[in-house]
Amino acid sequence: MSKKVDLNNVPKHIAIIMDGNGRWAKKRMMPRGYGHKKGVSRIKHVVDDCIMLGIKTLSLYALSTENLSRPKDELDGLFDLFREYFTKQFDEMIEKGVKLVTMGDLTALPQDVQDKINNAVKKSEINNKITLNIALNYGGKQEIVNAVNRCVKSKVTVDVNSFEDYLYTKDLPPLDLMIRTGGEKRISNFLLYQCAYTEFYFSSQMWPDFNKTSLENAIIDYQGRNRRFGKVEAK
Repeated sequence: MSKKVDLNNVPKHIAIIMDGNGRWAKKRMMPRGYGHKKGVSRIKHVVDDCIMLGIKTLSLYALSTENLSRPKDELDGLFDLFREYFTKQFDEMIEKGVKLVTMGDLTALPQDVQDKINNAVKKSEINNKITLNIALNYGGKQEIVNAVNRCVKSKVTVDVNSFEDYLYTKDLPPLDLMIRTGGEKRISNFLLYQCAYTEFYFSSQMWPDFNKTSLENAIIDYQGRNRRFGKVEAK
């Protein structure tokens, strides 16, 4: 009998690097944009699975600062997907109790995309079933630099705990588990500060193929870890 998820020990906060859309499409002799479209459609299913499992926060790496250097036609296709996702598709998730927050510099996105994102954030702000944190034009190094600059500007001395108040994730629980799909084993400038004691799970599946069983397998693997946070177990 296969192992089951212990619903009393699920991560409070999961982050996913949704990698492999382009390679998934290429394998099917389709353009990269087709893979991105399938990848976006996968999000609502994974959010549903997280709600069912009792996960309270899900962070998704949707667009990195480095991604903005991709070809214009690919970026235009991504922006069109954002336009659709943050209107029709996200309205369905609002009805399910999803609260949307974002992290990153939205000002680099087209103004109408910014408006649709901000509208979705406002419409969902009273929801509490799950918090969906989407990283858009986000870079972990830049987040840390921005936080340092804010500390300098405010002329305050910070410690490890108070520094976290200057990060995008200040209102989110600590990151328990980071999943990366697509077979690569790196974190690609995602949540660098927050990853200090995060557990990692690398999947060979491309993101459009990542499903409920995939998520459960990642959580079961997480539940088999002994998280000591640098301490020694008492004998």
